[in-house]
Amino acid sequence: MTVINAPATALRQPFFKKPSILPGFGLTLGFTLSYLGVLVLLPLAALVVKAGGLGWVGFWTAVTSPRVLAAFQVSFGLSFVAALVNAVFGFLVAWVLVRYDFPGRRLVDALVDLPFALPTAVAGIALSALYAPNGWVGKPLNDLFGLKVAFTPIGIAVALTFIGLPFVVRTVQPILQDLPPEEEEAAASLGASRLQTFFSVIMPALLPALVTGFALSFARGVGEYGSVIFIAGNMPGLTEILPLLIVIKLEQYDYVGSAAVGTAMLLVSFLMLLVLNLLQQWMRSRHAR
Repeated sequence: MTVINAPATALRQPFFKKPSILPGFGLTLGFTLSYLGVLVLLPLAALVVKAGGLGWVGFWTAVTSPRVLAAFQVSFGLSFVAALVNAVFGFLVAWVLVRYDFPGRRLVDALVDLPFALPTAVAGIALSALYAPNGWVGKPLNDLFGLKVAFTPIGIAVALTFIGLPFVVRTVQPILQDLPPEEEEAAASLGASRLQTFFSVIMPALLPALVTGFALSFARGVGEYGSVIFIAGNMPGLTEILPLLIVIKLEQYDYVGSAAVGTAMLLVSFLMLLVLNLLQQWMRSRHAR
């Protein structure tokens, strides 16, 4: 009987390891995990540990007080509303910028990124002056319709819509540009109307990107501070946002209480973003099939 000896190198190589085309996986993975650990995980862990000093009962009492619950409702509720508005109008802006050629298109495209570059405090001051009861927009709204925008929840929604719009536009725009026109032409040749082509061909391909833009806009709105405090009025129980409440607790030297509110805010945000990411993956897999 003949015994065939396998090469020693083959015996030493794990059977589950697949050769990589690109070298340096271990080094880059280690750098990535270290970078994220120091910049992201370590501060979040410190926040949770600080909040843990209250104990479970103290933590629950701190995050379920009427003032904190009202701030949760204001921040998350209005951020969700602003993200929905941005999902609709951000999609329309991206559609116009991609599908139509008109004078000043490049200028409009550049203006979309203005909330990224503009300091949030400057944006808050500008919006407050514009929508104040004696402002250029606030006064006609108040005189004609009796609608007060500044220093109300409506003003917070306006500010969150302003700072969240670029996330939807810049997420949907490249996907819309890369859509192959052959699919729309094939649908039209088969007798589909423009409305049927939009909902059956275009929209399924854009939905994952639209959900991503919605999630980014929502996440930015939940944590927004500078552009909101000037137009909100900051009335506890009505227009007080969570970031402002955390700052107030810090100014009162209630470090553990502010850490508890921040931890609860982190957990709720993580759960909502996790649900949105799962929904996005499901839509992508469904569209791929």
